[in-house]
Amino acid sequence: MTRADGHVMRELRLAIVHDYLNQYGGAERVVEMLHRIYPSAPVFTSLYDARKMPATFRQMDVRTSFLQRLPLSRRAPKLLLPLYPAAFESLDLRHYDVVLSSSSAFAKGVITGPEALHVCYCHTPMRFAWRYHDYVEREGFSAPVRWLLGLIISRLRVWDVVTANTVDCFVANSHTVARRIRKAYGRSAEVIHPPVDCRRFRPADRIDDFFLIVSRLRAYKRIDIAVAAFNQLGLPLKIVGDGDDRGRLQHMAAPNVEFLGHRPDGDVAELLAQCQALIFPGEEDFGIAPLEAQAAGRPVIAYGAGGALETVVDGETGILFGEPTAEALAAAVRSFEPAKFDPARVRQHAEQFDVSVFERRITEFVAAKVREHKERMPLTERGDRGGAGGA
Repeated sequence: MTRADGHVMRELRLAIVHDYLNQYGGAERVVEMLHRIYPSAPVFTSLYDARKMPATFRQMDVRTSFLQRLPLSRRAPKLLLPLYPAAFESLDLRHYDVVLSSSSAFAKGVITGPEALHVCYCHTPMRFAWRYHDYVEREGFSAPVRWLLGLIISRLRVWDVVTANTVDCFVANSHTVARRIRKAYGRSAEVIHPPVDCRRFRPADRIDDFFLIVSRLRAYKRIDIAVAAFNQLGLPLKIVGDGDDRGRLQHMAAPNVEFLGHRPDGDVAELLAQCQALIFPGEEDFGIAPLEAQAAGRPVIAYGAGGALETVVDGETGILFGEPTAEALAAAVRSFEPAKFDPARVRQHAEQFDVSVFERRITEFVAAKVREHKERMPLTERGDRGGAGGA
């Protein structure tokens, strides 16, 4: 970004929008990084549960929708599904020159001013709308719930396409997601991978005998594949994370599978550095955990689809298995020879995705789009729009 670009960005009013802040994962790490780049920007969202978010979010100016005041907002936010489009359309963004939405569902549906630039960092087009049958099958909904949900999803899909047309430019977190954006919305997208803070991770002097999963415990993450595989193998598997699928997974797990729940970042970094390998059994839009493991010098055993195809080099930084089944994963674990993987080479690969790379690419992309946007504006609408800086 040039000095002139930096001056222009400081003069613009910028807002960040995210789907919901009631769970912490890779998408929320992107929001953290965007706010670090643009610290004066308020963060707009549908729901915010400070208890479930890191302390960094309590230092942000978080502004919520009317959903925050509804009784179900904390107990059963999924039941509010039909209301999310209205919630984001109700957010008042009239006074912002640049809106950065971080979206895997609804955030890109905000209404911006006619002269504003809207950049959407898309983690995926809304999964439950565009991969509906996979979604309802894995969630195990009853027939009546499927019927009702089908009616809601049909309307959401139309809303999703319509709101995509109001986005000025898309950024995809992976080439996989860029293809989905092209398919769902007919739009092109710049690919900028999510940030991995490589400084948090270091290879360990001693490697333990356990394998590791670091994930939210949701049905679509396919942790059940790993549990079934390690039930067969009898090898130690530690699972870090929590979620609404935990009870089912614990019920099916053999004693060699240990559930650790949430752990502080320092503990997770230590576990990643000491594990035999990270297990990554589902198809993800991108997936930050494999790169965090590689930053700690440890290889990854991953299902060869989605983001893993962009983050794991088969035979060099991990092993890719070809079918999303317990049998295929078990076979990959049996073939795994840890001595074949050089921790320094594995970490070097992860450094290509470091936060410094993300910060540079996002900053340059947004500045370039702002410059193009200003050049396209009629002369009568240009000029100093002033206000609180976004950078």
